[in-house]
Order: sequence, then structure tokens, then C-alpha cells
Amino acid sequence: MPKQLSLALLMLRLGIFSVFLFWSLDKLLRPEHAAKVFDVFFGLAGLGENVFYVIGVAQLVLVLAFVAGLLKTWTYGIILALHTVSTLASFGKYLQPFDNLLFFAAWPMLAACLALFLLRDYDTWTLSRKAAVATTAD
Repeated sequence: MPKQLSLALLMLRLGIFSVFLFWSLDKLLRPEHAAKVFDVFFGLAGLGENVFYVIGVAQLVLVLAFVAGLLKTWTYGIILALHTVSTLASFGKYLQPFDNLLFFAAWPMLAACLALFLLRDYDTWTLSRKAAVATTAD
């Protein structure tokens, strides 16, 4: 395994973490904004403030486990699934690309989430006790 692979995977994890951390904090600190996002992008109007506190806390726990590299199959997989749903929910924004350029940042992040999930066994700079898989070159 190349030495740089572990560092590259850590950088991907930290980058993804930074986005999800602020999405989690948004639900906790600005539940009214989170409510608008859920209404506009997911068609879920009328959710109460308490719902966003619960979602925000759950997401924050997930994100902290993710950044620590714990339960990698589950945490990396859930992060990938959540970001996939988020990216696809914004599909209409991609039809007017020059009015919504920032939405296109979701695609490289989705690729990073997928790469990290697929290479999770090689992501060794974690608090997880699971060792990296040894491979041989053919």
C-alpha cells in the first residue's frame, strides 16, 4: 500500500467532515433554515423545530464517528447515502448551471464519499481497531 494513500484518505475524510459538520450545526443553530431546505429540496414542509434538533444531534453523532473512522462500513456508507440523496434532490439546480454554480460542488464531494467508502479498509489513520487489508500486486 502506498504510504500516501492513508494520508489521502484522511484528507478526504476531513474534507467531507467539514461540510457535514456545518450541515449538522445548521440544524441545531438555525432550525428555521433547515426547515426551508427540507421543504424546498425534499418536499417535507411543516416539520417542527424539535425535529431538526433531533436530526441535528443524530447527524452530529454520525459525523463525529465518521471523522474518527469508527464503524467505517456503517458511518462511511451512511454519509455516502445521505450525500447521494442530497445531491440528487438538487437535480433541478443542475438544469440551470450558470445560475447555480455552487451546487456543482456536490458532485466532486459525492465522488470523494464514494472513493472513501470503497477504500475504507485502507483508511488507517482512524480510531478504529480494524487493520488495513493486505493486498498483493498481480
